[in-house]
Amino acid sequence: MTENRPAPRILITGASGFLGRHLCRQALRGWQVFGTYRTTPAMIPGVTLIRADLTRYTDLKALFHEVSPDAVIHTAAAAKPDFCQQHPEFSWKINTDTPIQIAGLCSDQGVTCVFTSTDLVFDGKTPPYRETDSPSPVNIYGEQKASAESEMKKRNPQTVICRMALMFGSVDTAAGSFLEPMIQRMGAGERLDLFIDEIRTPLSGEDAATGLMLALKARPAMLHLGGFERISRYGFGRQVQSVFEFHRALLRGCRQRDLILPAPRPADVSLDIRKALSLGFRPGTLREELLRLKEALKGGC
Repeated sequence: MTENRPAPRILITGASGFLGRHLCRQALRGWQVFGTYRTTPAMIPGVTLIRADLTRYTDLKALFHEVSPDAVIHTAAAAKPDFCQQHPEFSWKINTDTPIQIAGLCSDQGVTCVFTSTDLVFDGKTPPYRETDSPSPVNIYGEQKASAESEMKKRNPQTVICRMALMFGSVDTAAGSFLEPMIQRMGAGERLDLFIDEIRTPLSGEDAATGLMLALKARPAMLHLGGFERISRYGFGRQVQSVFEFHRALLRGCRQRDLILPAPRPADVSLDIRKALSLGFRPGTLREELLRLKEALKGGC
């Protein structure tokens, strides 16, 4: 007679965010899922949501005691470069101090820890970037994530670091991606000025979640998760315009120097994803993912 064992428990921080919500849904396949939020809960069926201020160590310890997780994926972050540039002390707490503390707690309890970093740890001068390339950030957000990477490894050498590319998609929450306002403005026939000199390897939210669950299983020391295409913001916009048939939308290419932004942006932080592919990662093409999103929006998903 086979003993019915309870599913392992996974703690996902930032469950109310764009990536966290996609990740919670995927983790439900085989895990008891516990997700944290700070102010706005994400109503995800099957997920136990816990309100916590992750910048408070006492809250973190209480959280680990309450959940007793078998694995942790830390996605919570202040992820807007301009915000981090303008609020360095506040953003440092969540982007650097908190991940280090989580890595320590995971080490103390023998728990697998997966950390979501960013392609913006690189300066954009020598793409595409492999896992062995050294960070060289040009803005405060990148500096914070790079510091978190190195300090987490010191505190817990078994930490799995996943550098994430620019993510897009849609979820039924206020914490969407940059794609929603782009679609809204194109649908209204508005003009969009998009960078021709900011190159990324965009990845859908669902594929990002799949990649993180793969990383949790394979436990590489470092993994780059991105899409297949190296493309500019302008090129991405043209793909959206084509797939969604926004014929009235006017897209204009511009350069980073044309706009004054608080945080500098690297030119090309394309990620080399060959290591992820060798582990079985299979992201969809940009057009495939946009078409799937279009059909989902038609269905009211």
